[in-house]
Amino acid sequence: MAAAGFLVTLAIFLVSSSSFSYAFDDDPLQDFCVAVPDASAVFVNGKICKNPKQVTTDDFLATGFNTPASTNNSLGFGVKVADVNLIPGLNTLGLTVLRVDFEPDGVVPPHMHPRATEVIVVLEGTIYAGFVTSNPTDNTKNKLFAKILKPGDVFVFPIGLVHFQRNVGETKGMGIVAFNSQNPGLITTGNAVFGTDPRIAPEVLTKSFQVDKKVIEYLQSKF
Repeated sequence: MAAAGFLVTLAIFLVSSSSFSYAFDDDPLQDFCVAVPDASAVFVNGKICKNPKQVTTDDFLATGFNTPASTNNSLGFGVKVADVNLIPGLNTLGLTVLRVDFEPDGVVPPHMHPRATEVIVVLEGTIYAGFVTSNPTDNTKNKLFAKILKPGDVFVFPIGLVHFQRNVGETKGMGIVAFNSQNPGLITTGNAVFGTDPRIAPEVLTKSFQVDKKVIEYLQSKF
C-alpha cells in the first residue's frame, strides 16, 4: 500500500511539473529542428527535421521586415509573417512573429488565437487595443480590457480571448507582434459566425442574436 501511495504521489508530481515547465508548444529535445518542406506528410507538432549537418545560417534568417505590409484592403491593415514557413529554424521552438501595418482608421477585427498568447509592441501610430474576458460564471457581462497604445507601449492578449486593434491616430501605424506558438491559429469572429461554408442556418443566428432574419442575411452577405 505504501508503494502504491508513493507511485500515485510521484505521478501527480510529474504531471504537475510538466504543467509548470511546458510552454504552449512542446519543448524541443535538441538544439534545433530545421523544417523540411513535405506536403505529403502531416505532423501533430512541427515539421520533419533537416539533417543537422545540412543546416545553414540562412535557415534561421528572414529579411524584409523593414518594409511595410500591404494595407490595400477594406480593413486598412496588413501583416508580414515570420513563421516556420519563412524561417525553417523556428520549427519546434514555439514562436511566431508578425509585422502589422495600419492605415489611419485601419482595424484588425475581433478575433482569437486558440493556441497562443499574443504580445504587441507599438512602434508607430496610436493604437486602440483590447481584449474581452470569457463568459463570467456569475452571469455578469464580459469585461473589456482596452488601452490607447503609443510608440514604445507593449500590450498582452491572453491565449484564447477575443481581441482587436485599431489605429485611432491620423498617421499610419505599425507594430511587432509575437506569439508563443509555432502555429497560434486564427479565428476571426465575424467570419466564424457569418462566413461559414455552408452557412449557419439564419434561424439559429436570428434566435441567438435576437434580431430580424434580414439582418442576419445581410451580415452573411458581407462575409
